Amino acid sequence: MTSLRTILHVDMDAFFASVEQLDDTELRGRPVLVGGRGKRGVVAAASYEARAFGCRSAQPTAVALRLCPDAVVVKPNGTRYREISTQVFEILGSFSPLVQPISVDEAFVDVTGSAGLFGDGVAIAHAVRERIKNETQLTASVGVAPNKFLAKLASDLDKPDGLVVIAPDRIHDMLDPLPVGRLWGVGKASEARLARLGLRTIGDIRAMDESSLVANLGERTGRHLARLARGEDDRPVHSDREAKTISHERTFGEDLTEADEVRAVLLGQVEDVGRRLRAHGRVAGTVTLKIRYGAFETITRSGTLGSKSDRTDDLWAEALGLFDRWASGSFRPVRLIGMGAGQLSEPGGEQLGLFAGESDEKRTRVDEATDAIRAKFGDDAIRRAGAWSRKRAQWGPGSEEREGDAS
Repeated sequence: MTSLRTILHVDMDAFFASVEQLDDTELRGRPVLVGGRGKRGVVAAASYEARAFGCRSAQPTAVALRLCPDAVVVKPNGTRYREISTQVFEILGSFSPLVQPISVDEAFVDVTGSAGLFGDGVAIAHAVRERIKNETQLTASVGVAPNKFLAKLASDLDKPDGLVVIAPDRIHDMLDPLPVGRLWGVGKASEARLARLGLRTIGDIRAMDESSLVANLGERTGRHLARLARGEDDRPVHSDREAKTISHERTFGEDLTEADEVRAVLLGQVEDVGRRLRAHGRVAGTVTLKIRYGAFETITRSGTLGSKSDRTDDLWAEALGLFDRWASGSFRPVRLIGMGAGQLSEPGGEQLGLFAGESDEKRTRVDEATDAIRAKFGDDAIRRAGAWSRKRAQWGPGSEEREGDAS
């Protein structure tokens, strides 16, 4: 293993639903679903009261209501969620400059260099949870471990309002009894495939010779699972400012079977990545698309921008082109979609495109105006439209849609 670090994974508990219960006392103790009620409505978050009935995020709202007919469906309030998210990230940043956001409600924090100021990782985790509870009246679950994989796994072991520590000398004791589904990249189909090989726990995988794993699962997957089963993960925690790439990805509870649905999610990811680039003063030279469509079946596709850019429309044109070229030849139901911007650098010195001019300035002003509105009123106050035709995208990044206008 690489030199030991101390990593926290901080995960707000049922974040959207918890915020709604905080703001509306009548929802406290009741099953709450945050999401849309329409024919194609999807649950964005389920309170723990609703989860007891089998409700979960990314589930069709109609299915969740069949499982829990008494659940209260609440429309998402992105402005409010972003407000509290900002508070949480300010708390995390007060303990370490190395905070890597994963989404609005979770992050990795490298506190290796913070021990002199705040104590060891466990002491910092206690302090983080206490401050979050005192300042937001919400709870967070925290995992403490020597790497990101273990910290993420730890935070999931005792939710809600939990704190789990995986010490370096107890890694195998903690991991071996856990089901293989706890490993990154192992879904239900993958779990069944591993079970056919007699691999039901992480300990089973660790006990199998790595060459046998490779022979049965392939080079990449076999070595990936062998490393995780040993508790190994050498990825550092990067803030957006230091990162070599800025990315966003989403795993779906149920595979998306329509390419247009995936495009709509991808557009939101492009907007998020573009906003983060501009917020941290970075421009990107490449765009990478990540698609997972089956058991261990993950592909990546990359493209180079004509000139380095932080503009949403430039990122979107490349990301959409990459996706459409894949989808036109072999679209399969998608389990995960992710988009990343790479080859980051400081702005300045980018070669102007052949037709750069007034239209480019207008598109830059659109991004600036959109970022300003989101900074003041929240990410959902204004966004690109997600309306699609069967044949092609009818709306591109230049078309804004205000909150409440979405179908």
